[in-house]
Amino acid sequence: MARAVIDLLPAEHLVYVGDTARYPYGPRPLGEVRDFARQISRFLLDRHRVKCLVVACNTASAAALEALGDEVEVPVVGVIEPGARALVSATRNGRVGVIATVGTIASGAYQRAVAATGEDVALTCAACPGFVEFVERGDTTSDQVHVLAERLLAPVRAAQVDALLLGCTHYPFLARTISDVVGRDVVLVSSADETAFELRSLLGASGVARDPAGGAGRHRFLSSGDVAWFEALGRQMLGPELGTVEQVTW
Repeated sequence: MARAVIDLLPAEHLVYVGDTARYPYGPRPLGEVRDFARQISRFLLDRHRVKCLVVACNTASAAALEALGDEVEVPVVGVIEPGARALVSATRNGRVGVIATVGTIASGAYQRAVAATGEDVALTCAACPGFVEFVERGDTTSDQVHVLAERLLAPVRAAQVDALLLGCTHYPFLARTISDVVGRDVVLVSSADETAFELRSLLGASGVARDPAGGAGRHRFLSSGDVAWFEALGRQMLGPELGTVEQVTW
């Protein structure tokens, strides 16, 4: 998500909080995740004076987006609705799938978002516990992750979907393995780019987009967990824009 925002909105300042001390959110109760999202949002508003919040975690979007929209004083953008729109636009046969964490699937957020598009599609959802942990160990192509993918992706294969939404920010790093399992003719959809486009439109419509003439935006990265681990993983996922990571404690 951060990569997509930096690429599309290079003039904007970015403050990124990775709540690595409490990850993964997927298995946690949605009420607990909602409380975490509220805490992080208040931190960003009070300490960093952000003009917009992007809830870049699918589980947190499912748990907290509606509440945050009612409670905070700045616009809030989630990843679920943009991802659902991109998914239904990608299908040719009308059969689509979503894979995500247990919490995201159980919330029904993607089921509601796909239905809200009004498109006549058949949706199959599958929870994929374990995918996040493999990615964060740097293991995205081993036999072990392939065997897990074969088991977890069986429902979307059986449904013969032709478009599959990767409903977790970690899942694009498993794209090769996922594509091998579901078939190369299945379009893999990530919500990151679509969400970045929505953010750009929102900032422009609100009149708060930063003037590119002011130069490139500054990027700050904060982690609630092991900073060295976050730096190593972040550079693998994001690239050279990730500089020094700051520690944040709750």
